[in-house]
Amino acid sequence: MRITFVLPYASLGGGVRAVAMHATLLASRGHRVTVVSTPRRMPPLRRRLGDFVRGRGWPTSGRGPSHLDHCVGVDHRVIEQFRPVVDSDVPDADIVIATWWETANWVNRLSPGKGEKFYFVQHHEVVFDGQPAAEVEDTYDLPLRKICVAQWLVDLMRDQYDDPYAALAPCGIDHDIFTAPPRGKQKRPTVGVMYSQAHFKGCDIALAAFELAAKNIAGLELKAFGETTPSHPLPLPRNAEFHLKPRQKEIAAIYASCDAWLFASRSEGFGLPVLEAMGCRTPVIGTPTGVAPEALAGGAGILIKPEDVHDMAAAIERVSRMNDADWREMSETAAANARRYTWEDSSRRFEAALLAPAPPPRPRKRRARARSKS
Repeated sequence: MRITFVLPYASLGGGVRAVAMHATLLASRGHRVTVVSTPRRMPPLRRRLGDFVRGRGWPTSGRGPSHLDHCVGVDHRVIEQFRPVVDSDVPDADIVIATWWETANWVNRLSPGKGEKFYFVQHHEVVFDGQPAAEVEDTYDLPLRKICVAQWLVDLMRDQYDDPYAALAPCGIDHDIFTAPPRGKQKRPTVGVMYSQAHFKGCDIALAAFELAAKNIAGLELKAFGETTPSHPLPLPRNAEFHLKPRQKEIAAIYASCDAWLFASRSEGFGLPVLEAMGCRTPVIGTPTGVAPEALAGGAGILIKPEDVHDMAAAIERVSRMNDADWREMSETAAANARRYTWEDSSRRFEAALLAPAPPPRPRKRRARARSKS
């Protein structure tokens, strides 16, 4: 088949990584795969000035590092500026796939010759900061066949958007990268977190929990990585170790240097760091969102109450005080659970959804909806 993915700016984000993995594995099975993306969208001048004053540098347009940079057999085309993708940007194909709410509108407007239209749903995107919730919600009513990364999204499409035909293709991890040999606890208790100022990521909760736990756990250390340098209004604690835009193997080493990984998201489409940390034999202390409830089952970590700093701090203290044998058992359970999730299996399910017969058409409904933040 000829398959086209339509992306906004191709970055180092988890959603782009999922597209890159699917594109690569589909190409390896003989499909002709093209990815069409835009350059970076320039933020408003006021925000650019604010970022510059806060030491984040002056943002530039154009093409930066991306998970698509090393995809074998995939034709990645970047259009000349950020704007809607149109027919002239997209090759004729059998299938064309939107990957974000804005691209869903773009794909919906493409001519039939660009392929049967799909929507790769990786989150309920009304939760993202600065996005127009009503417009985002409308995209889930478009006549696009949906493939979701998590069961909760399949359920949401059915229950809130009257689409019972959404397919499921859970994400996987690269077990050649996110792996580590068996080990005991660190010499000094250490936890880690992915740094982000996005509200739904809950990094503020994790940092507050760390500070609270550090009052009771002598020498507790924090390691973090992220795509942006920590700054006001969410600075890292003093003496925290931070890695800016680390490579995948470096991320695996960070996971493997921790006794627990903190996953404090208020909402998450899937939550790849949960599985990546577990693949590196690091138990996860996490909120019950995305993949966490099923991934942490059976003792692979600790589920905590949503938005509960004290509950997360108590879990950090619990892991820090574990004896080595108990911690090793939790570590091995985490690794075993992570092994159930592979990109090969995810890609096969994704491909099966593309090949499945089209469901009957659904009438598009415009209706008042509660602005869900799930």
